[in-house]
Amino acid sequence: MKVVVLAGPESSGKSWLAALLQQRFGGTMVGEYVRYFIEQNPRETCLADIPDIALGQLRWEDEARAQQPALLILDTHLLSNILWSQTLFGDCPQWLETELLKRHYDLHLLLSPDDVEWTADGQRCQPSLAERQAFFAASLDWLTDHQQTVQVITGDWQARQQHACAAVEQLMGSRETCSDSISP
Repeated sequence: MKVVVLAGPESSGKSWLAALLQQRFGGTMVGEYVRYFIEQNPRETCLADIPDIALGQLRWEDEARAQQPALLILDTHLLSNILWSQTLFGDCPQWLETELLKRHYDLHLLLSPDDVEWTADGQRCQPSLAERQAFFAASLDWLTDHQQTVQVITGDWQARQQHACAAVEQLMGSRETCSDSISP
């Protein structure tokens, strides 16, 4: 089983690329638990919610891992929970990083916020490019510091699609391509 994680700031194309990669390469895709959590709890999220959000994300990921698909595509993982908790609340439960480091990920596709428009969706809260660039930098720092395999994805929607597909194609040793250009 190969595990690919889409990482980076909001509105950079993670969910769109995760769905596109699953469409092209098959496998199992795991979405963002926090979106489900917010829909089920329509109120301001607080620091006390972070453990529940993280445990939900882990449960979804572990259930998908148990199926042993050839390719597991994660729209996000605990790094996002860690960074959002620190960004929004200035704190984060210590066990999140421990749990994140227990799992193996073959490839992180880290999406840059540059070259694409921010889109409001009712849950996003960083319309400022500078804030999203800071989130990107924090993601890259963590992935690098923890010696995770990472490929930075930049450019417009078409370039992101091409780079992400090429990275997964290489990981899987596949000849499948993502030549049809689509945008989110």
